[in-house]
Amino acid sequence: MNIVVTGSSRGIGKTVAERFLALGHTVYGIDLLPAAIQNERYFHTVADVADAAALPDIPDVAILFSNAGTQNGGNDLATNLVGAMNVAEKYAPSPALRSVLFNASASAITGQEFPAYAASKAGLVGYMKNLAIRLAPRGVTVNAISPGGVLTESNAPVTGDPALWQKIMDVTPLGKWATTDEIADWVIFLTITNRSMSGQNLLIDNGEKDLNSTFVWTEQ
Repeated sequence: MNIVVTGSSRGIGKTVAERFLALGHTVYGIDLLPAAIQNERYFHTVADVADAAALPDIPDVAILFSNAGTQNGGNDLATNLVGAMNVAEKYAPSPALRSVLFNASASAITGQEFPAYAASKAGLVGYMKNLAIRLAPRGVTVNAISPGGVLTESNAPVTGDPALWQKIMDVTPLGKWATTDEIADWVIFLTITNRSMSGQNLLIDNGEKDLNSTFVWTEQ
């Protein structure tokens, strides 16, 4: 299958692109950065997803993983929301399309972190549901994942600070952050295996939001 992965030069996007390649698929990566993958079935375009005119024509797109994003960079809405919409509207008409998956964020649910970032990701979840409704008659699944903390180089300022890291672990019930390989597992399942769930946003945060509570019991 022909698969589009945006933000494919590092972090989650790179790991996901490599996973699809390992499964024998052809991957078209789109990123502001140069290609970080060398494979005869990998084709890379340097482009800004916020610029709809810069997106390449790609034949027979079967799966789209819309992953490109920025955090508190001054252009969160343009990249995270408008950019994701640009990509989806560009490739959704493909007659081969079977699945679209957006990389949102736990911030879309909790409202934590930076204002524009949280707003962009919450808007992305709303757009995902709209697209799911529109593509359902074609049998195309459309979903989103909302990771909490993920071990990527962009999060090094947090993971590399022992005191700050301990504070985070103190409120993370599973006592860990996800690896990019763990997130890739979800991406593969939701885009290739899943054929019946659509319009859903999955929170993947090691229990931080829903399991972080204190229960006090006293004997009567």
